[in-house]
Amino acid sequence: MTLLFTDVYIYDPEAADGMTGPTDLFVLGNRIHRIGAGARAEFEASRQSPDAAEGRVIAGDSHLLVVPGLINGHFHSPVNHLKGSISGLPLEPFMLYESPASPELLPTPREAYVRTLLGAIEMLRTGTTTVQDDAFLMPYPTPEVVDAVMTAYADCGIRASVALDQSDLPEIGKLPYLDRLLPAAMARRLEEEAPADTAALLEIYEYFVSRWHGSANGRLTVATSVSAPQRVSVPYFEALADLSRRHDIPIFAHVLETKVQRALAVEKKEVFGRSLVQYVAELGLLSERMNLIHMVWADDRDLELVAEARAVIAHNPVSNLRLGSGVAPYRRFLDHGIRVCLGVDEAVADDSCNMWGVVKLAGLIHNISHYDGGQWPRAAEILDSLWRGGAAALHKEAELGAVREGYVADLVLLDLDSVAFTPLNDLRAQLVYCESGQDVEYTVVDGAIVYEQKALVRIDEQEILDEARALFHRRKPVVREVRRQVADVLPYYQAVVKEAALADLGIDRRVGRG
Repeated sequence: MTLLFTDVYIYDPEAADGMTGPTDLFVLGNRIHRIGAGARAEFEASRQSPDAAEGRVIAGDSHLLVVPGLINGHFHSPVNHLKGSISGLPLEPFMLYESPASPELLPTPREAYVRTLLGAIEMLRTGTTTVQDDAFLMPYPTPEVVDAVMTAYADCGIRASVALDQSDLPEIGKLPYLDRLLPAAMARRLEEEAPADTAALLEIYEYFVSRWHGSANGRLTVATSVSAPQRVSVPYFEALADLSRRHDIPIFAHVLETKVQRALAVEKKEVFGRSLVQYVAELGLLSERMNLIHMVWADDRDLELVAEARAVIAHNPVSNLRLGSGVAPYRRFLDHGIRVCLGVDEAVADDSCNMWGVVKLAGLIHNISHYDGGQWPRAAEILDSLWRGGAAALHKEAELGAVREGYVADLVLLDLDSVAFTPLNDLRAQLVYCESGQDVEYTVVDGAIVYEQKALVRIDEQEILDEARALFHRRKPVVREVRRQVADVLPYYQAVVKEAALADLGIDRRVGRG
């Protein structure tokens, strides 16, 4: 398809007021071919060929703003159907309810397909064109479920980079304090092997890459994930790092999300003996392809190592608050020259898949970190993280994250005549603090319109929502029973959080105490 957008404004981070126009934008195939003078003529010329692709003109009438498609830099789709179902727990006990490795929770392929679409629907409706999905397919991934997730992304039209977030280690070794807090019988239960071992996980990755990487005209790609450094064996970590290197794809790692994770350096000296960032660096596995997720409890030495490696940090401010993890040192990230992307994290730790809420909170939460307003994030910095940082996380800085000739046509058109932009005082500030996603008129992915006139183009949204209600209503008793089964271990996980909270680790990311 060819697209011509006429009389539109273009988001331009270099322009004094953040935009240029009104002008024209011509999309040829899946790329932005021409902006400005000549766009209309080239569009018309492209229509003259007998085998010309279908063409379409969208009139902007000087009230549509073209921005890069939003990039959700970190996400977990397998809990899309559980939003609102867990409240008031820090990460470690929260995960008992979020991702238990119970065989009863193995989804059917249809359940995996529908729940994946639940998140994609909300993202596309609100202008997210790309998602990095760190999918934990509990209790273990199967080819059928992997195929269902990827087919959902293929069908709806979104761009997706997907990894399998699985652990190959027993539960008891992943947390500090736990081994000495647990009664012997309970400890034995948590010493059981992970549901899938290293060989099985690498085998499914080989299938995943061969079947899906680069499919849908390159719109669907595979990433790798170690979940977190303390959750995987070194051989598995090394194998995934090698897979990442060979295919030049991202590798995801949750690092220093909570104070509990910071405490591993002290409480498990025989394994770590230093921060998780330093541990990964000393293994030789910290690279420019790595997405370090959260990094709330990082110190300056950690950030120096991240900057040297040119790794990317995935900042998830809503999730960090939802789980009480703390306030990440965003200004320090930027001061060290680190590329930062923004992410929802997941529908059960954000209760939404709408990136605009993440953008707004990222622009607000760090204002409580310093008395000097000059240290607070500027709207332009937040938007840079959203777009250029998101592209860096995907390892696609030369293709995504900007409205430029030659870039992939992942675009969002916003209505400037809406309440959010009336009157238009400061475009950047109003994008960060005023827009909610309700002003999205068109979502374009890979040169194709996938959302317009308040509806998705490629799938029947209402049909999927109706099916999701029925499917997951039937699943509720199973979910409730599995969650009931963790009641006996919950107090010990809460005790782990308390011990870490009381420990003096020389760093604090909490606010408002006392």
